[in-house]
This record gives sequence, structure tokens and C-alpha cells, in this order.
Amino acid sequence: MSRQRADSQDSLGPDDEEMPYSDDETDDELQQDEDEDEEAPPTVPAAAGPEAGWQVKANDRDFCKLPEFKKKYFLCLKKSKYSGNAIKTYKYNVLTFLPLNLYEQFKRAANLYFLALLILQIIPQISTLPWYTTLVPLVLVLGITAIKDLVDDLARHRMDKEINNRKSEVLLDGRFQETRWMDIQVGDVVRLKKNDFIPADILLLSSTDPNSLCYVETAELDGETNLKFKMGLKVTHESLQEESQLARFDAMIVCEEPNNRLDKFTGTMNWRRDKYPLDLDNMLLRGCKVRNTEECRGLVIFAGADTKIMRNGGKTRFKRTKIDYLMNYMVYTIFVMLILVCAGLAIGHSFWYEQIGSNAWYLYDAKNQTASYRGFLSFWGYIIVLNTMVPISLYVSVEVIRLGQSKFINWDLQMYYSEKDTPAKARTTTLNEQLGQIEYIFSDKTGTLTQNIMAFKKCTISGRTYGDAKTTDGAPLEHGKPVDFSWNKYADRKFKFLDNHLITCIRSKKDVEMMEFFKLLSLCHTVMVEQKEGELVYQAASPDEGALVTAARCFGFVFLSRTQDTITISEMGTEKTYEMLALLDFNSDRKRMSIILKCPDGRIRLYCKGADTVIYQRLSPNSKHKETTQEALDGFANETLRTLCLCYKDISAAEYAAWAQKHKEASVAMTDRDQALDRVSELIETNLMLIGATAIEDKLQDGVPETIAKLAKANIKIWVLTGDKKETAVNIGYSCELLTDGMKIHYGEDVNGKLSDRMTRRRNELRRDRNKKVTEPFFTEPGKNALIITGGWLNEILCEKKKKRRRLRLRRLGKRQPPSNPQDGQPMDDWEKELRQRDFVDMACECSAVICCRVTPKQKANVVSLVKRYKKAVTLSIGDGANDVNMIKTADIGVGISGQEGMQAVMSSDYAFAQFRYLQRLLLVHGRWSYIRMCKFLRYFFYKNFAFTLVHFWFSFFNGYSAQTAYEDWFITLYNVLYSSLPVLLVGLLDQDVNDKLSLRFPKLYLPGQKGSLFNYKNFFISLFHGIFTSLIIFFIPYGAFLQTMGQDGEAPSDYQSFAVVTASSLIITVNLQISLDTSYWTFVNCFAVLGSIAIYFGVMFDIQSAGIHVLFPSAFTFTGVASNALRQPYLWLTIILTVGISLLPVICIQFLSKTIWPSVGDKVQKNKKKYELEEEEEEKRRKPPAFQRGGRSRRSAYAFSHSRGYADLIASGRSIRQKPRARPELRESIREVPQAENI
Repeated sequence: MSRQRADSQDSLGPDDEEMPYSDDETDDELQQDEDEDEEAPPTVPAAAGPEAGWQVKANDRDFCKLPEFKKKYFLCLKKSKYSGNAIKTYKYNVLTFLPLNLYEQFKRAANLYFLALLILQIIPQISTLPWYTTLVPLVLVLGITAIKDLVDDLARHRMDKEINNRKSEVLLDGRFQETRWMDIQVGDVVRLKKNDFIPADILLLSSTDPNSLCYVETAELDGETNLKFKMGLKVTHESLQEESQLARFDAMIVCEEPNNRLDKFTGTMNWRRDKYPLDLDNMLLRGCKVRNTEECRGLVIFAGADTKIMRNGGKTRFKRTKIDYLMNYMVYTIFVMLILVCAGLAIGHSFWYEQIGSNAWYLYDAKNQTASYRGFLSFWGYIIVLNTMVPISLYVSVEVIRLGQSKFINWDLQMYYSEKDTPAKARTTTLNEQLGQIEYIFSDKTGTLTQNIMAFKKCTISGRTYGDAKTTDGAPLEHGKPVDFSWNKYADRKFKFLDNHLITCIRSKKDVEMMEFFKLLSLCHTVMVEQKEGELVYQAASPDEGALVTAARCFGFVFLSRTQDTITISEMGTEKTYEMLALLDFNSDRKRMSIILKCPDGRIRLYCKGADTVIYQRLSPNSKHKETTQEALDGFANETLRTLCLCYKDISAAEYAAWAQKHKEASVAMTDRDQALDRVSELIETNLMLIGATAIEDKLQDGVPETIAKLAKANIKIWVLTGDKKETAVNIGYSCELLTDGMKIHYGEDVNGKLSDRMTRRRNELRRDRNKKVTEPFFTEPGKNALIITGGWLNEILCEKKKKRRRLRLRRLGKRQPPSNPQDGQPMDDWEKELRQRDFVDMACECSAVICCRVTPKQKANVVSLVKRYKKAVTLSIGDGANDVNMIKTADIGVGISGQEGMQAVMSSDYAFAQFRYLQRLLLVHGRWSYIRMCKFLRYFFYKNFAFTLVHFWFSFFNGYSAQTAYEDWFITLYNVLYSSLPVLLVGLLDQDVNDKLSLRFPKLYLPGQKGSLFNYKNFFISLFHGIFTSLIIFFIPYGAFLQTMGQDGEAPSDYQSFAVVTASSLIITVNLQISLDTSYWTFVNCFAVLGSIAIYFGVMFDIQSAGIHVLFPSAFTFTGVASNALRQPYLWLTIILTVGISLLPVICIQFLSKTIWPSVGDKVQKNKKKYELEEEEEEKRRKPPAFQRGGRSRRSAYAFSHSRGYADLIASGRSIRQKPRARPELRESIREVPQAENI
């Protein structure tokens, strides 16, 4: 049975509604906390205290350059601590590109190795190969990588230049002048106009709105397109309207230091011998966009790198794949093997020379060198000869394959979102195969899983439910058509509703309760309305409010206008004005809102809407339809709709007058004003009469539940990390089927208790042995648990906030940190804290679903890093706002959702697309293919180089270990570049075991990537032994054939050069046919590459061994006529065929046996590929949308629980009402709505 929600105020733990900031908290805030803990009341506001070191003087650029504001940045050099407004994300400039890029490339061990090798080849005494055999591939590698880096950095340059050169108007020399963003400084007064991006973190001074309101769109910050309002101080708004007034403005702002807290700002403005408090409502943050405000003026507080959006960016990390790390370790292994082999051969040469070479007169070379010295030279000679064991072309080939795979992602039309004209974009080319190894996905909610669009779906009125497809007579329809709202000129054309019967009832005006229902929706809200070009524009405190008012509008109850004391609506074409007596707004404790109105007929009525858990407690015993409404609410909850109960109460004039007096007294209370107002509100919100309930759908993006289900089958765990309230996140968890009825949900207090118990038990059991681990699981039924934890509890569990506070206090007192009480279950030292974090990760990973809500951007990143650290798992983060950037950068793979939301997350991501559902294709198709291709490529690449290089090793036993090569020099140069590169490159680019549809149909095919089973040290040593076997066959069969031979013409082509040609020919045919055996997906290009590589080899060989080229370059081409002479002998062709056959026959047998006796999941799918493809085609033909299945869950509204405080204070103050109301022009037929979410 699922655990019921416990209200945060009833718990002794952290407040679930509060967004904590762990180590992001500023010292002045923590000092306040310490003062409160020590029961010493704070005497000075935090921001105004002596520790608040951030001071800004208006219209004074020189103030920031004073010596006291300078800091050291290099040796004794100092610069201002105030950042300029220019941003820099590029890595190179014209002067630094070449040295820096070469430095970065030579940090790669293989490049440095080949540079050393090139130097060795220049030394005549030890050079066994010409220098160009190493120089050509090295220059190719460095050049291709440098061009790629240059292209990437030029894109960053262009982006930085575009942003830094945006224009804004800055007050300079007494007038506003157009200035580039990069030239804006702290202390400047800036003027912004409608649709301008905000260039820095700015204190709003005044605007063209009579109340100094400014509406901003925060899509770049949090991915939400809903508008938020900001408000200037009354004193600055009234005094700073003209240029001359702004030029004389000389206030001093004292505030907190720059930090990454998006939800808080604390400061004080000192002006005209008075102090004015500042908070986040007064700030316009960089990255936001001015909307619905003609003009506003502000003062720059933070610029450039100090702004909150840049502070939330997190540290840019260089990401590398698991295969990259593995490949480097394998290259080190090969290098060690190379050293050992060369040392062994050098020792062999010393002994050989001592025993044989020095005694053979025909081997005398006139060099009086000792055997040891000759062995030393032989060692370096073999280092050069066997250098192809460490393949330099490997890195170039890997880069080419990754580039191609990135292009395939960009070109995938099934990941193209036509509505927004947004294709998928691989913003990096280095992480593709990592997409096939993901184990954990960390997802944001708003804008990532959801569309952040609310839609009115159903309602229940007087015990009758409406919303299913019905005729005008109420008869159910299987396939209903949307209701025709053409009779209502104010209806929103985008609004869809299927129940025609409801419209018939409304238009008949017979049902009084129904009329009251929609009248309540049009009156009981805090929506603000503006008139723009003859249209009504709604500004709502949340998308839910906007959806309800829009629904009422479409059903004929149109909210038209409001003043401080009145609300005007159109009731089925009749305009009526209600006098507003009181407005009791939502908050997280009340979970409801009420409005008290004086109707046109003189009656006083209270309308109330809220969560059913609080409304049912306040209903009158005479209220009807409670049971039927409850049943409807349960049904709505099963469909994961956000529910809200509506009720009313008639109030007598005397009752209202008595209550109003109490309300007035509470509203002017100097202490605990909010609590006093809540208590007074309770007095009037009693004996309510239930009308019905609404059901709103928080629209998920298309395909989200299916995507999550498919990824779960691929053993990928999805965690949701969001800043939203707990109830909202839980509701979406059920909607997207991340949470199910059978799961047992564990909240923060449960988790903390279990972890504390584990810590206490561990202390009792492990007092003597710290290395002993407690391994029993936390839950008895694994797979049936879900963890839902808030940011406050996360800090409590990980001991983050306490750590910071304790450290700060001890630093100030100069004391050592005291140990924790062993009985409290809290960590006593860093070792225990690490164990507690590990326990938390283990517990979370035992759960099928994890939802972290009310978490900060930094906490999101911390959760990701904990899983990476303790599970060594490959992680992916996906989000759409600036608050997800840190998480995206921390994960192994970062995915940004692009489209109508902000682009901040996209700019920091590795991959970007428009819809969450494309994630399954990115991972299960592109990721899996990329992983399989890269593994197959690497296995084969190591094999072909071992087979090629170790022939020299076997040859050394017959040449006195003299470092003589077994092949012609040009063959060695062109082997990896021309003769064997194309087929394996095409396998790395095009190969696929099954097609994309079967990859999605069988998610289990993804499991080998998570286990890393297709490329590891086992596969590496298999490739090594396969290469050793092939090199043995390729050397010794031709050697045996050449030992005692005679040609048909009486000649004996058993010379070294003919042997080299036969060996090389056998090798080329063998390795090209071997890649054919490993190819799963044949195209014309693959076939052409294999046959073409063999043909190119023979063509080039005959050319470079011709007499003509020898005449031109006699020293470079010494194998004159060898190929034509040797390959005209039939028995040498028989030797080549025999060598190739014996090399490949064991491979064919092993592959046949493994697929027959021990088939993998992939082998089974491949075997039945045709059958599955036919089934897929038939299924597509008969596929229909699935019918909705009701569950057995009974949950409550997430809307009332999660809804933030609205605009009640603003409305009641009258500041939202224009001071000079104008006559309302004739409204257009379409009314535009701009919903507005909670303030940040």
C-alpha cells in the first residue's frame, strides 16, 4: 500500500516546500541561521551587514575600480573583482591556436609516442624504416584533429561575438546611448524595450507601466515560456522617469556577493538618507526577455561571469567515453608488450652476434661494435619496426567513425520535430558509442517530460460528470467530435472539448448549479488582464489558473476586467460587475483560495476552490453530492488529472462586517501577519456548499510513458530531478507511468530513518573492522519501491547544510570540529559521511523510480555525481532550462530539449532534440548501433595490426634478430592507410545487427552495452591471440613453401623479396575476408570496399615494383619486377590460397558453433529477422490508439498543493490597476491568453 503524504509542517524534518541551497548559501545567510540557533536576535539586515562586500554606486563606473575592490589574479597583478559583461567560451585565438592545440594533442600518449618514434627514425644508426612511414600518418592525424578543433572553436567565437555585440541603451554623459553588451559595466543605468533580452542582472528602477511592473519570459533560465512579473520600488518608479532624473540617480546598493541562487536576492538601497529593502522581485536576470512592457529602466548589479545564469552554468568538463579510457589502457598494455618483445629480441641479437654473427666472415660490416651495443641498437630498431602494434591510424579512424555517426543522428528524419522545424543535433562527435551504455537517466520535469500546457479535460457538477464524448442529448459516442464554440465570439479557438451535452445544458440556462460552477471559475482567481490592440491578454499566476479561466471563457463566462475593488465578467453575453470585498489567496498551507463578492443584486457570496482534502473538511452537513463527487474525483485521479473542488457560501451583511473587522486587524499585525491572516480566513471558510470539481490535464509530451516503459525494459533507470513541488512531481510520475499502483513509496523521513538505523548498526558491528561491508538490501521486495525526496531532506540525508554551518561556526570561533553524538545516527567523520552517501545511492538504486523535488541546480548535479562516483555507471541528464545546465554538464552525456523553450540547456548539451520521446531512438537505435560498430571496429583493428606486425617477430628468428623487416617499406606505409582501412571504416559507420524497428521492439538488445561485454580486456586478448595465430600461419606456410622450391621454368623464386610479396598478399586477402565474416549488414559499398581494397593492393604493388618507377627513384623503390616475377608461379598462388584458407577456417567454425549452440539475444533476433520484420509491417497496418485503462489508484489534486501564491497582494494594493482607466474598446473575437507561472 502506498504511503500517504505527510504535510511538511507536521514533520520534524525539513520543510518540503522550501528550496534549499546547501553549500550555495552565502555566509551572511548562514550567520543569520547561527544567530537564530544561539537565540540572539539579528540586529542588522543580512545584506547591510559589514560582511556584505558587494557594493554598487549608480552612474559611477570609477567606483568599481577603487583599490579596495581589487583582487590578485597572477603574482602581484591585481584587477577589479567586478566582472565585465563580455563572455568568453572559446578556447583559442590566432596566436594560441597552433601551440595550444599541438600541446593538447601531444597530451595524448599515442601522439607523443609517434613523435618520439619519428625522432628515432631520423637517427641513421637505429633507423630500420624511412622517416616518412611515420611522418605521413602523424601529420594526417594531427591535421584532421586540428581542423575539427578549429571548426568547433570558430563556432564558439561566432556565438560569443554575436552575444557580446548585442546592443542595449546605456545612460552615458546624461543621455541614453546605444552600447554593445560587452561594454556594459556594473553601476550603469540601462534602458530596455519590449522583446529585448536582459544583458546583465539588473535592479528594476522604473517602467512605462503605471505601477512599475515589468513582465519577463524566463525560458532561458527554467525552460518555461510563462511570464513572470517583476516590480520596481515605488520610490524609484515615481522619481526616475526622465533621463535627467536617471542621470542624477546616485544610490548606493549593498547586497549579497554573486551566487547561483535563482530564487533569492537580498540587498539594500541607500538613497536620500533612507534605506530600502531589495529582493528578487526587484531584479531582472540576465537571459530573460522583456515582454508586454513597452520600456523599463534598471541598474546593473552583476555583469558577465557574476550573473546568476552564468554562475549556474557549472564547470565545463571534458567528457570521454568508457571505450576511450579502455582504449588508452589497451594502448599502454600494447606499449608494455612492445617494450618486452623488443627487449627479448635485442637480447636474442646480442647472443646471436656473440655466437654466430661475429664468427661469420661474410657478415663483417667493418664496425667494431660490441654485442651488447649491437643489441642496444637492435632494441631501438625493433621499436621502429614493431611500432604498428600501437596503431596511429586508430585515432584518426575513430574520429572519422564518430563524425559519421553524429551525422546520422543529425539526418534522422524520425527525430525531426516538424511542428517547430527542429532536427536532432549531435553537438559533440566524441560520445556516440557511450549512448549505447547508459544505465541511469536523470530528467527534469517541466518542459522535458511535460509540455507545461494545462488543458481543461473534465468536470463534475452536482454529482454528474462531463467531459467524455457525448451527443447534445447526453448519449455516449465512441468517436466524438470537438464541441462547436462558434456561438461564442470570445471562445479560444485552440480549446477542445468533446462533451456536447454540457454545452446544451449551459446554453439552456436551466441548471442553476452549472451556472454557478462556471461563474465561480470566471470570478475566483488572481488572473490579471490587459487590453492589447483590442484583445484581452491574461496574465495568470500558474498555467492551471489560466486553463480554468480559459475554460470558463469558452463556456460563456468571460473574465473581462478588474479594478482594485471590482471584477467584470460576461455571463452568457450579459456583462456584470461584482464588487470584490476580500481576496484570500493560495499558499502551500491553505491549499485553497477564496473570494468574497457583493453581487449585482446585493447578496454577499464567498466562492472557494481548493484541494478536496481541505474542502471536504469545511463543507456544510447540508451540502449535497459529496459521495458522487468523491467517486468522480477518484476517477479523475486514476486518469492522473489535476483536480480541484469548487464550493460557495452565502454570507449575511452582519457576519461579513464582523469578520472584516478581524481581517483588518490581522492585516496590520506587526508579527506573524501571514499566520494571523490564515487564522482569520479559517473563520469565514466554513459550512461551504459543494458545487463540483474540475479536472485539468498537465499535458505530457507525446510518447513519454511509452518511452519510459521501453527504456525500463532496456534496464535503464530513470530519475526525475525537478524544482517543482512534491505533489506536482508525484502527479507527473503517475502520468508518465514512472510510478505505478503496486509501488510502495518512501519519503524523506523514511529514508533518513533507514540510513540512520544502518549507520548505528554498522557502528555496533564494525567497531574493529572498518573494511567489513554491510551488504543486506534496504527493501525486502526489490523492484516494487519508489523513493520521493525533497531538496530539504536531501541535504539532511547527505549532511550538506549542517556541514557548512558547522564549518562556518568553527572557522569564526577558531575551534576544532567536535565529533557527532554516536547515538544520533549522523556521520561522525568524513569516512562515515561517505558511507552514508553510498548507502543513500544503494537505497535509491534498489528502487524502481526515484523522484527528487524542490531541488536546486547544484543538488541536481550532486545527485548525478553521487551515482557516477559510487555506482561507476554511465549517466545521462536531460533538461531544457538553465537550471538543468549543471546537471547536463556533470553527467557523462548531456541532452538538451530544444524548441519553444530556452536554448541555455541546448548550448551546454552534447545532444539536442525537441521531444523526450526521441530519447529512446537516440539510445536504443543510434546509441546501440554506435556501440556495436565501435566495438567491432576496435576488435578487428587490433587484430589486423597484430596479424600484420607479428610477422616481423617470427621473421626475426631467421634473420639473426637484426630488425630486418618482413615486408617492403611502401607496404608498411600504406597498409593501414590504403590497403585495409576502408572495409573496417565502413563497418564502423554502417554495420547493424538488426534494423531500427527491431532494435526498438527488443530493448533487451541494449544490455550488452551496459555490461560492456562487446569490448573489454577479454575481447582485446582474444584479438591478440587471433592476430598471433594469423601471423603464424601467414609467415610459416609461405616459409615452408619457399624452403625448397623450384618453379615450372626451372627458376627458384625463394628469395627474400618474393617471400615478402607472397606474405603481404596473403595478409591483405586474409584481413579483408576476415572483416567480411564480421560484417552483419551488407551494402554495395561494403562489397566494393572489400574487393576494391584487394584490387588496390595488387594495382599499387605492380606499379611501385615496376622498372619505370625504379628508374625515377632508385633508392626508394627497390623491389623491381618482384611482383610480376613471383605471382606468375601457380604454386605461389596455391600457397596464398592455402594460407588464407587455414587462417579463416577456424574462425568460420567458431562462429558457426557459437551461433548454433550458444546464441545471444542478438543472434536469435537475427535468425528470425525476416519473420519479425513481416510481423512489424502487419502490426503497423492494424495499429490503433490504445484505449485508456483505469487504475485502482485514489490520489488527490496536485494543483492546489503545488499552486504558489498568486497576485492577491498586487490586486489588493491597487498597483496592478492602471491609474487612469480608459474606456474598454470593442473586443476582438479572439482573446489571447498568456499564462503565467510562479515567480522565481
